[in-house]
Amino acid sequence: MKSLVLGICLGVLLKLFVLDIVHIRGSSMEPTFRDGDAVLINKLAYGLVKPFGDSVLCSWQEPEAGDIVIYLHEGKLVIKRCIAVAAAPLDYSYNIGYTLAVNGQRFPLSEAQYENMALAGQVPDGMILAVGDNPDASIDSRDYGFIPLYNILARAVPPKQAGQKKAAR
Repeated sequence: MKSLVLGICLGVLLKLFVLDIVHIRGSSMEPTFRDGDAVLINKLAYGLVKPFGDSVLCSWQEPEAGDIVIYLHEGKLVIKRCIAVAAAPLDYSYNIGYTLAVNGQRFPLSEAQYENMALAGQVPDGMILAVGDNPDASIDSRDYGFIPLYNILARAVPPKQAGQKKAAR
């Protein structure tokens, strides 16, 4: 009986503070994650998350460009890719449609997104810029602005790519 209770307590602690599984809804992260995929998230990647909360109690690392982050936006968990961190320069173009260039990549912008973002020449301190891997189907930082670091709750464990070779032993 003690083993069962200990196992349940350990499982609850792991789910609250260390690892969890979330299910993807929508196509904004395709092709990395598809609608209905179960994704393993690492809650300790950036700090200690407040259980049942919407922020981090203490942090020890910040997201890097390329990380797939999980954060709260308007009370909902959101999964997007961090494409730029604090002080990263942002370059806008409106010659052939509206675009945002950051870290050598171009992202499409609607006119409203362009007007929302064009005043920012760089990512502000304490923030990141997060965009879905399928930017045409994603509602993200281009729509609602930069993400505060304290709202980032976890990092997704990316799926193994098809055809990826196993490391030599």
